[in-house]
Amino acid sequence: MAKHPQQKIDQHYLQLIIFSLGVLLWFTPVPEGLRPEAWQLLSIFIVTILSVIIKALSLFTSSILALSVAVLTGLLTPEQAYSGFSEDFILLILVALLIARGVIKSGLGKRIAFIIIKKIGKSSLGLSYSIILADIFIAPAFPSNTARSGVLYPIINALAHDNDSRVADGTRKKLGSFLMMSSMAGLTLSSTLWLTAMVANPAGAAMAKKFGIEITFASWALAASLPVIILFLLIPWLICKVYPPEVKQTPEAPIIAQDVLLHMGKFHKNEWIMSITFILIVFLWSMSEYWGINKTAVALLGVGILMMTNIFTLDDMKQEGGALETLIWFAILFTLSAYLNKFGFMEWAGTHISDNLIGFSWPIVYVGLIIGYVLMHYFFVSQTAHMLALFGIFLETGINAGVPGELMALMLLFATNFSAIIAPQGSSANVIFAGSGYMEADEIYKIGGIITAVNTFIFLTLGTSWILLIM
Repeated sequence: MAKHPQQKIDQHYLQLIIFSLGVLLWFTPVPEGLRPEAWQLLSIFIVTILSVIIKALSLFTSSILALSVAVLTGLLTPEQAYSGFSEDFILLILVALLIARGVIKSGLGKRIAFIIIKKIGKSSLGLSYSIILADIFIAPAFPSNTARSGVLYPIINALAHDNDSRVADGTRKKLGSFLMMSSMAGLTLSSTLWLTAMVANPAGAAMAKKFGIEITFASWALAASLPVIILFLLIPWLICKVYPPEVKQTPEAPIIAQDVLLHMGKFHKNEWIMSITFILIVFLWSMSEYWGINKTAVALLGVGILMMTNIFTLDDMKQEGGALETLIWFAILFTLSAYLNKFGFMEWAGTHISDNLIGFSWPIVYVGLIIGYVLMHYFFVSQTAHMLALFGIFLETGINAGVPGELMALMLLFATNFSAIIAPQGSSANVIFAGSGYMEADEIYKIGGIITAVNTFIFLTLGTSWILLIM
């Protein structure tokens, strides 16, 4: 649909405002202790994100402009600027989107979708709870939330398609947008609940051990259990209120699903091939950390099998322009975030936050550090990078201020996960959903921000009390 002339004029004004802000930030005196290149790259990063939030530019457009400015001004060399495209986990996101298309094209996605609808499809909210519960159930065996999103996304995509909710015909908000947002939110909970659900978790536990803090699988799960249970009950309902599906009740859906399944009959050849391939991918992903298998290579193997059996073809790949667009903007934002860290901004900001809390009572320091840690995630395009850059600084500051060490360590590690939905690029697990087209980037910033605020509030209040009780 073409934009109204007035809308184009309004957008041009927004673009002018964003450009002016960028120039102003660029020439603002560099804060003490910060390198000039860090401040200038921060200016580019802030303008990139704000331009998306206020809808001055798309995430794709703002990202490619940001990278070009970084190179043309000499902030980044071409080799540095394009380094993000060589990261294998970014390729994993692209390949997972291609596999999702194979799940739908083979007919397997339709069958799975209608089986789910038959069992629990009387309401959109019921589907949301079921998707998140399934994620929580499989998470302990998946030390990669990106891989889990690759498992969940094809099923959710199929559920949306077979409920007549599609991006192409403008019906994305009928159901698909709600389910995609729900699954993104669910990943923050599943990753927080289990020590083995995200690769940064055990790495953080190992870092905490250097401070004399022992975190085990059992102690982690016990500490996270109560706040996660409360949020599991609360978050789908909250999303239903602030980002509602157009169709909330579908009492006739299970009957329709039963009729469709009868009409589909038995599994046909393509469904069997897709099922075996999908199970193989899921199994190898789940064992990847233990067997030393590269997840991206596993995904590529899956796509290769699908192409060899003509379930997924080159013509299908040509239609996946959205997947390529997703790969480009995420690789760019990953690069900008990585060099913000390398230029010293992350450490400077973390130290600055910590220094400003010295002298306060430990509860104030504790709350301030956790909130600061969560807000800093806007500048990270990796949960692992976030944890590695700031965990040690914030943990040491908290302990020195009198915060119980186990409480401080656990809450920082929990925050690494429950803040991941704060932005489209907040986690590589988000990007598969963000690239679906069912959600616009500014919607993810808005709803993701609300969910992150609720997650933070529940963990800082109920979660803190619970941890202090069981310590």
